[in-house]
Amino acid sequence: MLDKWSRKFGNLYSLWLGNQLFVIISSPDIAKDLMITNGAVFSSRKEMFLKSQTIFAGRGITATPYNDRWRKHRRIASRWLHPKAVDDYTPVLDREATDMVRLLLVQGQRGAALVNPQPYAGRCSLNNMLTIVFGTRTTSVSDPLVGKALRLSREFMNCTGPVSNMVDFSSLLQKLPTRLHKRGQKLHQNLVDTYGGMIFDVNRQINFGRDVPACLAKTMLSIRDEENLDDVDMAILASAFMIGGVETTASIMQWFLALAPSHPDVQKRAQEELDSVVGRDRLPTVDDEANLPYCHAIIKEIERCHNPFWLGTPHVASEDFTYNGNFIPQGTVCVLNTWTMHHDPKRYPDPMAFEPNRFLHDGLTSAQSSNLADPMQRDNWMFGAGRRICPGMWVAEREIWLTVSRMLWAFDMEASPDHPIDLKEYDGLSGRSPVPFKVYLKPRHGNVEKVLMQSESNVDSSIRKEPEL
Repeated sequence: MLDKWSRKFGNLYSLWLGNQLFVIISSPDIAKDLMITNGAVFSSRKEMFLKSQTIFAGRGITATPYNDRWRKHRRIASRWLHPKAVDDYTPVLDREATDMVRLLLVQGQRGAALVNPQPYAGRCSLNNMLTIVFGTRTTSVSDPLVGKALRLSREFMNCTGPVSNMVDFSSLLQKLPTRLHKRGQKLHQNLVDTYGGMIFDVNRQINFGRDVPACLAKTMLSIRDEENLDDVDMAILASAFMIGGVETTASIMQWFLALAPSHPDVQKRAQEELDSVVGRDRLPTVDDEANLPYCHAIIKEIERCHNPFWLGTPHVASEDFTYNGNFIPQGTVCVLNTWTMHHDPKRYPDPMAFEPNRFLHDGLTSAQSSNLADPMQRDNWMFGAGRRICPGMWVAEREIWLTVSRMLWAFDMEASPDHPIDLKEYDGLSGRSPVPFKVYLKPRHGNVEKVLMQSESNVDSSIRKEPEL
C-alpha cells in the first residue's frame, strides 16, 4: 500500500495513523537530506508505548530517543561492534559458518534427503550473538535455548513493526488492557528473565573465580558502577544484541537458500568463480571477498530484493522542520519506505527479478556504501541511515559473507518438484523471512566433507580479549 501511495502522492507524503502523524520517505535523495544531512533533527526515536515503554522499559539502543541514556548504551554497544572488534572475533563467525554448513551436509544426508535449513541459519546467527554477548554457544538446533531465543526475536518483531499494532498510536488503547499490551508485558519479562538470567550466570561464574571469556555481559558487569547500569539496563542492552543480531542475518541466509534452487545459472557462475579463486582444498574466507565480485553481488542483490524490513525503524523529528516547502512538525515519525527504494524501476529495471549482475561492479561493503556522497549509488538501506544506522552492520556483513560463500562452495542447491519453494509469501509481520521450505544440498565434489571437518577442528571459537574502543 505504501508503495502504491508513493506512486500516487510522490516520494514524500504524510498520513495519520491513530493520533500520530507519519511522513513516508521513498527516495534515497530525501532520505539523505533528512536523516543524514539534517541528522541533528531526524536522529531521535518516538517513545512508542509498546516497544519503548513496555518491552524495552525506556532502554534499548534501537528504540531509545536521542538522549544521554541512548548515547551511553550506544557507546557500550559500539565497543563490541566497531570494525576492529569484528576483526578480533572473526574466528567466532568463521567457526559458526563452518559448523552450519557441516550440519546441513549431515542433516541432508550428503544430498540424499530434503532438509529445512531455516533452523540451522537461525542457530548460526544466534550462536554468534551468544558468544559475543555471553561467551557461550549452543551445540545443537535441538538445544532449548535455540527455540526460545528465536521465538523471542520473532515475537518482538511481530509486536513492534512500524505498522503492526495500533496500541502505539492510540492514547485510549494504551489505557486499556489490550491483548497486545499484555503480550508486550510478557515479552519484557521473558527478555529480562532469559537474558538478564544469563548475565546473572556470568556474574556468578566470575564470583566463583572461573575463567569467563571476554563478552558484552562481562564488560557491562565490570563497568556497571561507573556507568550507573542497573539490572534492567544490562538485560535490555543484551536483548537488543540478541534480537537485532539474529533476525536480519538469519533471514538473509534463508532467502539465499530459498532463491538458489530456482537460479542454477547464478549458482554455476558463482561456483566457477569460487573454483578459480579459492579452489577446492579450502573454504572461502573474509580475505577472498574482494576477489569474488559475483559472489559479493549475489548477497547485495538478496539484500535489495528481500530486505527483511520493508520499512526502516522509524525516526522522529525533534523540532519543526521545513523541507522543500513541506512543513514537518516536531514529533512527526519519519519512516524509510525501503521496499519502494529497493524496487524503483528507474534504478533497477525489472525490479522483481533476482539479478546479481546489478551489483557486479560494486565492490563496496554496505557500511562503505552508506557513506557515499551520492545516495542513489548506495547499495541498500537495510541497515537504516544517519546517526541511528545499525551499529551491528559490520558483524552482519561478515557473517552473511562467510555463510553464503561457503554454501555456494560446498553445495549444489536443488528443490524437489514435490516441495516447491514459495518465493512470494513471507513469514512474519516485520522481520520477514521465507515461509518454511526444504532443499536438497548436494556436495559439489568429493573434498567437501574433508575440508569441512578439517576447518571445524582448526577454528578457535572463543574471543580471547576485550575489544578496544
